[in-house]
Amino acid sequence: MKPALRNALGTVAGLAVVAGLVIGGARWARSQRAPDLRFETAVVARGDVVAKVTATGTLSALVTVQVGTQVSGRISQLFVDYNSTVKKGQVLAKLDPQMLLANVAQASANYLAAKGNLTKARVQATEAERQHARTKALTERKLVAQADLDTAQATMDVAKASIEAAIGSLEQSRASLNQAQINLAYTTIVSPIDGIVISRSVDVGQTVAASLSAPTLFLIAQDLTKMQVDTSVAEADVGKMKAGMSATFTVDAYPTERFKGVIRQIRNAPQTVQNVVTYDAVIDVENPDQKLKPGMTANATVVYAERDGAVVVPNAALRFKPPVELTDKLDAGAGASGSAGPVGADAGQDVAAGATA
Repeated sequence: MKPALRNALGTVAGLAVVAGLVIGGARWARSQRAPDLRFETAVVARGDVVAKVTATGTLSALVTVQVGTQVSGRISQLFVDYNSTVKKGQVLAKLDPQMLLANVAQASANYLAAKGNLTKARVQATEAERQHARTKALTERKLVAQADLDTAQATMDVAKASIEAAIGSLEQSRASLNQAQINLAYTTIVSPIDGIVISRSVDVGQTVAASLSAPTLFLIAQDLTKMQVDTSVAEADVGKMKAGMSATFTVDAYPTERFKGVIRQIRNAPQTVQNVVTYDAVIDVENPDQKLKPGMTANATVVYAERDGAVVVPNAALRFKPPVELTDKLDAGAGASGSAGPVGADAGQDVAAGATA
């Protein structure tokens, strides 16, 4: 290659390197420059504003009764099942009565024995009175000693006391017999209310023990056409609610349908879970078609304030806080011009506009 050509190529390469450095430096300088300020604005309008409280609760019947047994025994018969409609006094189940029948027979025998003892005590008292009367007459005639009269008197008093003791024993045996008969009657489990059986906890042949507490055999809801929602309301929101307010809620079974209810009461009993205090707000609900089931989770909403045609501003505008870069740039622009001037005025207008966005 000729020297002249070699020199020309070297010159071109050098110029290319210099051009690349210049372009790279320009890009780096541009990247270090503060980005242009951009603002988003929105028009202040009028609209409807609604303030509401949301809470989660559980559906249940207005009256739910746990039916148990007061005596122990084996389930011999069941007459109802889940979803059975029952009436007050209807037989739900029966326990095996053999043991309790034996107790009744034993108590009856004890009662008869007590009656016999009372009769015997009365006869003995009558005989003691006659003996005392004869001894007294003989004593007046000086035919027996005074000690014999005293003995007759004591025998008569003991016989009369025996009557009182026999009467007490008779009453005890009568009470035992009555208790045995009541326990026998408890082997028949009846419904205390009109309603629907929503839970059955026993099967035929199962033994239930009522030694410490009455075991639950059935759970009966009085009327499923009227239900309630027990919601947990945070203490920060409980002051916004009161009895008589309307409420709406949804359940997972019908996500597109909203059910209506009315707050019946806000209970004063606090519930603390992990240092969070909540209160139970009870919502009455009509359930004529019985679509709602006990135990469903309800997501309730209560509107406590609303305004129609109010001035509407987006929430983002109320929470707007200028970034540090923006304030620094505005301060730098004001210092360069020597006064707040138009830059400050324009910036103020933009920030105000941003507050409405």
